[in-house]
Amino acid sequence: MEELNRGYYVGERAMFAAKNAHFVHATFADGESPLKESENIVLDDCLFKWKYPIWYSRNVRVNNCTLFETARAGMWYTDDIVFDNCIIEAPKSFRHTTRLTLNNVTLPNAAETLWNCSDVTINNVTANGTYFAMNCRRVRCNGLILTGDYCFDGAQDVELRNCKLLSKDSLWNCRNVTVYDSFISGEYLAWNAENLTLVNCTVESLQGLCYVRNLKMTGCTLLNTTRAFEYSTVDAQLCGTVDSVVNPSGGVIQADGFGSVTVDERYVDPARTQIICRK
Repeated sequence: MEELNRGYYVGERAMFAAKNAHFVHATFADGESPLKESENIVLDDCLFKWKYPIWYSRNVRVNNCTLFETARAGMWYTDDIVFDNCIIEAPKSFRHTTRLTLNNVTLPNAAETLWNCSDVTINNVTANGTYFAMNCRRVRCNGLILTGDYCFDGAQDVELRNCKLLSKDSLWNCRNVTVYDSFISGEYLAWNAENLTLVNCTVESLQGLCYVRNLKMTGCTLLNTTRAFEYSTVDAQLCGTVDSVVNPSGGVIQADGFGSVTVDERYVDPARTQIICRK
């Protein structure tokens, strides 16, 4: 692998189709698509200052690098790419990317980031931006801290562990999602989801967990969560008191207490749901 030190690259497609190259302390300045169609490259301590830096690339390792805000739409249509200990200031990063790993990455402007990606692994990532991870497939997250509404909209086959999501309308239209040991705060959580499981989680949500098909909850706490489970099928073993439950479609809901329960036979069949107060 050829090692290229302290290069300063300008102009469109400055290192187009680079192969078997190790860039160290490189600066990719003005010029679109500097590493388009690259393959088998390693980037250490590099700076990216213009848009579309890594498109249609394969087998890329990015370590201790910085992508400035102007490096917009950075990694699209790329396969097998790993980011370690990086800062990505630019929005709209990662689209149609397969086999993506992010370790210890900060994304302060993650608006519309991680769309239509598959086989994604996220470890200890902090992100701030709306519509994060829309329509992704086969995602594994551990230690994701996310602020920004509408995250994981339409995602499938997702596992979240030890995460914090401050996000209105998160997990909408999802399928096959499991969340462990996490905190989620935001209105209208997980509407229209299917096969959603929450284990040992804390949730705060106005009208949360409504219109969900096959919702399972074990050891979870609902804080300030009102009008929960409307038109959802539920198997919930909850800790503490639930502020209010409204018109679940069916299943079993157990908690230590309920502030209020509404089951209106004009809209749902009361016989389809068991609501059990332990105290």
